[in-house]
Amino acid sequence: MELRKQNEMPGSDAFSFRPMQLEDIPAVCEIEQEAFATPWTSGAFANELTNNQFARYLVLQDEQGEVAGYGGMWLILEEAHVTNIAIRDKYRGMKLGKRSLAELQRTASFYGAVRMTLEVRPSNRVALNLYEQMGFRSVGVRRGYYTDNKEDAIIMWADLPKADRTKGM
Repeated sequence: MELRKQNEMPGSDAFSFRPMQLEDIPAVCEIEQEAFATPWTSGAFANELTNNQFARYLVLQDEQGEVAGYGGMWLILEEAHVTNIAIRDKYRGMKLGKRSLAELQRTASFYGAVRMTLEVRPSNRVALNLYEQMGFRSVGVRRGYYTDNKEDAIIMWADLPKADRTKGM
């Protein structure tokens, strides 16, 4: 998958998506620490990148090459399951989470997925609003899903647009 450039807004820095590499894991783990109560370990990410044939992870980097965010999913047949998505604290509020989710959706469509699912904490209103804006709908609850506080998870699904395979990745 080649580097894909996207401009944030007129007059702002450019950001680009690329596949996550093993060298990105320390930066991704820093973002995990900022974003999540129970962050994934570097070993978990290394396993995803080297041993999980279903995993696809992207990083979002700024013009200087700093990892500003990342997202990951598992692609299994026609379904994509978002495992995690996060933006570094200093880049929040710039709609990069929305762009990252859109890039995951585009990538999933390119690889043949027709729908996408994820879980989200009911207390995470920012994420819930984003997912609803991006076409996700609540379909159920996983009771006690989150290990840190036994909070439930809302299960959400969205249909994906058909991929334009002429543009490539």
